[in-house]
Amino acid sequence: MILMSEDIAVNIGKIRERIAAAASRAGRDPNMIKLMAVTKTVSPERIKEAVAAGIYLFGENYVQEAKEKIAALEKGVKWHMIGHLQTNKAKYAVHFFDCVQSVDRIGLAQELDKRARLAGHKIHALIEVNVSGEQSKSGIDAAAALELVKGVAALENISVRGLMTMPPYSDNPENARPYFRALKELAGEISRAQIPGILMNELSMGMTDDFEVAIEEGATIVRVGRAIFGARR
Repeated sequence: MILMSEDIAVNIGKIRERIAAAASRAGRDPNMIKLMAVTKTVSPERIKEAVAAGIYLFGENYVQEAKEKIAALEKGVKWHMIGHLQTNKAKYAVHFFDCVQSVDRIGLAQELDKRARLAGHKIHALIEVNVSGEQSKSGIDAAAALELVKGVAALENISVRGLMTMPPYSDNPENARPYFRALKELAGEISRAQIPGILMNELSMGMTDDFEVAIEEGATIVRVGRAIFGARR
């Protein structure tokens, strides 16, 4: 039996209340919004406390760090790769992650497809879009995203489920709203293209400082680390 640190359990409860309130403001069902706990630098012991508090979806930035944590946890939770993925790490990613949220180039998609085929299963993916155009950020330019999706659609072992983005950092969450709105509009454009095998069910956007705005703009996955686990140690 896991004894939960009150701060993690309480934090998760508060975040769920904020998710529900944001969904209500947008006229959305809060049950359609997934809370992902981001576990960068977080120990397996604290991750287990989040599981005990009802979290089943986790995001990791690095393959090696994820490998150790996934091995330490029980089955039954899902892990998504949310950090930049080097092509040579795809052979590991297909074994550790249920979904790679950071597919931003056809070469990576092709390698994931190849490695998933060799592993005998399909892997889900989100296309990471750099909606702000910041040079320091990963992600494909919004203008090129549709062509990338068309290219990935031809691959048999990778299944695109939606889009992911990270807006520019700002102290004001409202400054992120145009970028979240742009991602939703892009998802609509891709949906209207009716590309066989492509789904736009997921919009992964919003983190600790701006997830409520993201929900108001259509997020289906919010990626929260600091508000659950506290500042990185």
